[in-house]
Amino acid sequence: MDDISISIEGACGIIRLARPRAINALSADMIAAVRAALDEWDEDERVRAVLIEGEGEKGLCAGGDVRATRELALVGDTRRVSAFFADEYDMNGLIATYPKPIVALQHGIVMGGGIGISSHARYRIATASSRFAMPEGAIGFFCDVGVNAILYKTAQARALAFLMSGQTVAVADAIALGLADAAVPEDALAGLRARVIEAAQAGDPDTAITALIQSESIDPGEASFCGLADSLAPVFAAETVGKIVENLLDLAEEGDPGAAALHAAIARQCPTSLAAIVISHRRARQLRDVRAILEDDLALAKHMALRPDFAEGVRAVLIDKDRNPQWQPARLADVDSDALEKVLGEAALT
Repeated sequence: MDDISISIEGACGIIRLARPRAINALSADMIAAVRAALDEWDEDERVRAVLIEGEGEKGLCAGGDVRATRELALVGDTRRVSAFFADEYDMNGLIATYPKPIVALQHGIVMGGGIGISSHARYRIATASSRFAMPEGAIGFFCDVGVNAILYKTAQARALAFLMSGQTVAVADAIALGLADAAVPEDALAGLRARVIEAAQAGDPDTAITALIQSESIDPGEASFCGLADSLAPVFAAETVGKIVENLLDLAEEGDPGAAALHAAIARQCPTSLAAIVISHRRARQLRDVRAILEDDLALAKHMALRPDFAEGVRAVLIDKDRNPQWQPARLADVDSDALEKVLGEAALT
């Protein structure tokens, strides 16, 4: 398969995403190949660790192949839409609970499904140029791939500011959010890859991998986005998504530049997506279990992908690129949050 390379080097299984022109966007076939490899290596005593990497200079992975998913949704192929998300979330859960150490090299762009395939790994190594984001609100979707199983461990204000705004953050904030473990110099990544493969052959691969990451780590700098979110903690503690946005606007009108920047970013997102993002994240803080959170994601994905906002959002951002989506509804006040709650409530009963 041209879009992904599966191999074994020494005692290390290698998963290399090889679709650089699309910044390694995950197709259904790529996801299937990852799942098959992990299932096989789980039983293979020769493989003692796994490395996930991406081809090309632009980044590890820009997300799932939402263009293809949009086409399926437009023709009403609900079975294949559901299957895509079910397989992707199964892969995320497999990575999160894998019994052998998985190391993800998070260079460049790591967004959406890229976070799903890497941030659930036991060891996550980024560089100074790495950039992380969950931009799903801009395409009428929600922040899925089990990211809430990671973000429930950080402060709610940090998590919601990151998820609702869709803003891109650098490595210091990614570490503060729990999406990465360490930053290493750009020119150290190739050598580090070779040393991870060597570490897989050690008596205790976990100890060897931890030591080599510590030996190469650099100071990632200030987590300025998380600092801003922390200063706005009372805003993000509001009971409803509407109140969060209203409180941000009040501060923006009072001259708070940080609140103004966040409000501007959030105001561009799909209103229904914002409600889904807040509801699903707050449920995750109660569930606190990656498999249960991924079950919520699957129920919500089936609902959100078939709404007109998803097709419209992908069109506006990735196809026509006019950045002028026409959301339905267009106002947050008109969003049926009860319907979203019902979707997740029914998921909990299955």
